[in-house]
Amino acid sequence: MTDAGADMHALVERLYPLCRSITGDGVRATLDIIGEYLPLTRHEVPTGTPVLDWTVPEEWNISGAYIATADGRRVVDLADSSLHVVSYSVPIAETMSLDELRPHLHTLPEHPSWIPYRTSYYAREWGFCLPHDTLTSLAEGEYEVRIDSTLEEGHLSYAEHVVEGAVADEVIVSCHVCHPSLANDNLAGIAVAVQLARALAETGTHYTYRFLFIPGTIGSITWLARNRQRLDVVKHGLVLACAGDRGALTYKRSRRGNAEIDRVVEYVLREGDRPHTLVDFSPYGYDERQFCSPGFDLGVGSLTRTPYAGYPEYHTSADNPGFVTPAAMADTLGACLEAFGVLDRNRRYVNLSPFGEPQLGRRGLYESLGGRSDAKQAQLAMLWVLNLSDGEHTLLDIAERSGLPFETLVVAADALRAAGLLKE
Repeated sequence: MTDAGADMHALVERLYPLCRSITGDGVRATLDIIGEYLPLTRHEVPTGTPVLDWTVPEEWNISGAYIATADGRRVVDLADSSLHVVSYSVPIAETMSLDELRPHLHTLPEHPSWIPYRTSYYAREWGFCLPHDTLTSLAEGEYEVRIDSTLEEGHLSYAEHVVEGAVADEVIVSCHVCHPSLANDNLAGIAVAVQLARALAETGTHYTYRFLFIPGTIGSITWLARNRQRLDVVKHGLVLACAGDRGALTYKRSRRGNAEIDRVVEYVLREGDRPHTLVDFSPYGYDERQFCSPGFDLGVGSLTRTPYAGYPEYHTSADNPGFVTPAAMADTLGACLEAFGVLDRNRRYVNLSPFGEPQLGRRGLYESLGGRSDAKQAQLAMLWVLNLSDGEHTLLDIAERSGLPFETLVVAADALRAAGLLKE
């Protein structure tokens, strides 16, 4: 995973400077870069399109913004950080006093060198974000204020990548592409999703995996509205965010609380001895709250490291590429691969010789264990699989009840099926 971690971190660094929002050219530029790693199906949904209870908003783009002193010195400049302008700010070109300007300035007094991240998606406002140290250094006087932005009819952009599996039933993996220069809360999730998709394509899968690169909230609402008639194929799902900080992994259960994805991720985190936290669903957070809204109630959980708003750097300029690590992203990727490895092979079987214990020796099943260091455990796994394969229990059920490793049970089931004792 070392090389994968370095590759993911390099992608974070490459995406970091782009000025993104829920719509606009920054999202398209982000999808352009992701498209160099994965083949994408891209979608452009026009402004004004009804999507569930929402409407696709106007498209926002920005080419520059600054605050300058009377002598032309720029004290705040969008060119220095995409966080400097409140996202979706309306255009402005005025000269005003510091007192007039001050209500439009956002800082973090408790972290005076950091720039906060602020948005104004659905209100016609404007503003700048800057370090508190910069604000306190501003002298009284006149300032030139300029935001070269546009809010006009356009599109909401998102993209999908599909890893075709043996069956049409789908697992969706969602990450958001709308935040500007925030490395953990946005870009690390994208990087892990890209690497995860590539790894799954190499191994081959049972399920079809659909990766969604969408703006937060309005993106998932738009995707759900446009895919409403085919949601019956979505069997499981995972939202990736905050995937690269040094904190332990956190899994947030789906609204159902006991969906198969919930049990699988909990099993993998527990059995892998990874430090982790499990939390119940709440209707606040990332796009899991849209997928788990009561009308859809999909089995979609959320995997993060430190959860949103759980670290001081959240939604600030301190969430930069130095805040995320290759090792942390590799650990997140590893947990996803292990979870999907279990999910992809978690089957129900029926014992074809259920009356008494079938004779394993004459079918060569005992002999096949000869020389294995875990022969006794493998034999026990066969007995457990036979006993609980009644069409009701999955291999995960058997693993949890028997205490045997899931991998051992998969091998046992494969051997029993080859011997004609099980069917799926």
